[in-house]
Order: sequence, then structure tokens, then C-alpha cells
Amino acid sequence: MQINCERLKANLIELSKIGYNEEDRGIYRPGYSDADMESRRWLQEKAKAAGYETYMDGAGNVFFGRGELNKPAVLMGSHIDSVPAGGIFDGSLGVLAALEVMQTLDENQVVTETPVWGVATAEEEGRFGGMLGAQAISGKLNPDWIMSAHDADGVYLKDAMAAQGLNAMDALDAAWRPEQLKAYLELHIEQGPVLFQENLQIGVVEGISGVFKWIVHLKGKADHAGTAPMDMRSDAFMGLADFAHEIERIIAENGTDKTRITVGKVELKPGYPHTVAGEAIFTIVGRDMDEEVMKEVANACRKALSAIARKHRLMFEYEQSSWLAPKPCSAKLTDLIEEQVKALDYSYLRMPSGAGHDTQFLSEITDAGLIFIPSVNGVSHAPDEWSHWHDIEAGTNVLLHSVLANLAEN
Repeated sequence: MQINCERLKANLIELSKIGYNEEDRGIYRPGYSDADMESRRWLQEKAKAAGYETYMDGAGNVFFGRGELNKPAVLMGSHIDSVPAGGIFDGSLGVLAALEVMQTLDENQVVTETPVWGVATAEEEGRFGGMLGAQAISGKLNPDWIMSAHDADGVYLKDAMAAQGLNAMDALDAAWRPEQLKAYLELHIEQGPVLFQENLQIGVVEGISGVFKWIVHLKGKADHAGTAPMDMRSDAFMGLADFAHEIERIIAENGTDKTRITVGKVELKPGYPHTVAGEAIFTIVGRDMDEEVMKEVANACRKALSAIARKHRLMFEYEQSSWLAPKPCSAKLTDLIEEQVKALDYSYLRMPSGAGHDTQFLSEITDAGLIFIPSVNGVSHAPDEWSHWHDIEAGTNVLLHSVLANLAEN
């Protein structure tokens, strides 16, 4: 049994037109933006046209399938929101591959008592500091976080959702009970170079890196760029620059070969060429496969920033907007996926995921498995993100046969 890659390709290209920016050729569908919600409506119409029921829950997750969810279901999916200037496959592949698998099962008249559904989770890319849709499904939300969460520009989650006709507190009612799920399967691009460089077709993912995200403020004193002596300044930018130089040391002393620390968003105030920066606001995202290592790295970042602030006469403040612990995938489901890869005679590697995925939250309530395909040159979160269609076809066939194998289990 094989999926229809041309149909999947057409759907991926059609979805990529929503939020597409002609100037930089990137996709712009940040969580709860107009483009994000347009993509969710598009998906519901596409699923309805294929003969499936569909609904959106209080978190904005879109589900599609057939039949009552009164028995433990096999759920497939990923997300369709994007980072700014993102690519066309990140998340979207897993959602539309789920739809393709369901259509292939129907065309081959596969009848099962187990419900098979797909999901496009909401706000996976962490605009507000978490993976809100998957957290909602797995029951990992609380009212305090929902009402206080905001993005790096100060927009509150509750306001962004309200602008799209959603009540943020309704996300608390989106949780699935563990007995409602038999398994969760996600197909995703690797977003790294390993599979591509080693010329392998499939990544069988064993676990997912933990992630913490901080929003940091270094506050000094804005001053005239021409009259303020260099040794008398409280220059917030110099504090940021010093921290950037500390990252390699922190990883060498406190991290592992799997540790990542990234300063991804920076704002300088007042932001004028002839004025010394009085404040630097920036994000720090740290990752590792071991939560104890994450804690050590986070503590080392805090100590380094405190010392730098004293050196430059700055005030240091930070807000931890999220802390996602590392999560192993289901050993049983990982082995099942590996068996299908071998049966299909694809080359593969068992590997960890350095990026976070919905799977890590779904693993809290069911057996969850994650499948990777190569990203050309390891590129993702960028307009030139690309995966070859033959790899997309291979990965979706692995997803199809993993679902079939899981359905065959008692």
C-alpha cells in the first residue's frame, strides 16, 4: 500500500500560499494571526471535501476524521502555524501527511474499529512561550499561565485569541483523557543536517530535547553617543555582546554536545544611531536532552548575566516564559516504526530530536512516536527550507504503515 504523493504535494503547495510573503518568499503564519486562522479554516474545508468530520476545539486545534471518538483513537498530526519567514514543510507536512494517510486507508478499503483522526495543533512555534495546542490536548495548561502569557512584543495570549474569536480559558476544556488515545504519530522534517549529510531517508526518533525560553532585560542609561565617555557609560548593548561571547564557555563548562543556547530576538532602546542603548531586550533559548544539564546551563546563564550587569553598571531582569522538559518517545512505538522502515527497505538512523515537537506533550498521555525525513542542507525556519519529494513520499509511507501496524495490535 502506497500513498499518493502527487495529491500530498498539491495540498502542501496550496497551503503554502496562505501567509506567503512575495518579498522574502517566507511563510508568515504566527500563532493566532489572521493567516494562521485562515490556514485552519482551509484545512477544515479540505477535510470536509474529502468526506471527513472536522471541528476546532477551544485552543484552536483542528481535528479531522470519521466516526465517534468513543474508543481509543490513533491520532496523527503536527502544526500549521509558522515562525516569521518560515518554510513550507515545518509542521504542515505532518498535518497533510495525516490527511493523505487517511485518504489512502479509505481508498484501500481498510476497515477498522479503531478511530483514526488527524490534528493540526495550535501555536506550536512558541510565540507565547509554549506549545499551546499540544499542552491543551495533554491537559498541561493552567489558568495563571493562560492569562499571563505574552509574546516578545508584549501581546498577551488572551488578547491574540480574543481577536480571533477564541476565549483563552476555553483551552482548559480541550484536554483528552488518556483512555481516549491508542497512539499518536507525527511526521516531521528533521530541521537539522544529520540525515541529509549521511544520505539517509528516515530518522526514527527516540526522544526530544528539552527547551527553556527567557526574555531578558538589561537596563542601563541612554546617553549621547558623542559626549558620553566610553568608560562612563551604562551601555546595555555591551552587556548583550559580552553575554554572546560567554555562550561557548557556558556550554563547554556546563553543557554537553547536545546543548544549544541561542539569542534569537534582540531589541535596543531607544534604538537611535546617535544614542547609547539604555536597554537591551532579548530572548535566550536553551536546549538539551537532559533536564539536569538544562538546569545547570540556565543557572550558568543567570550567573554570567549577573556578573556582566555589574561590570557595565546595568540592571538585569529576566522572565522564564517556558520550560519544557526532555521527553522520550514510546519505546514500543519507536520499535514499531523501525520495523516498518526496515520492511520498506529505507535507510535510517535512530536519533534524538534537538527541536521541540508536539510529540513531547502527547507522550504524557499516550504512546507517541516521531518520524523524521531529511531537510536539504539542514535548513529550516527559513524560506529556503526544503525536503525532496521522494523523501516526503518515503516518510509518509512509513507513517501509513506504522498506523496500519498499530491498528493491527490488540
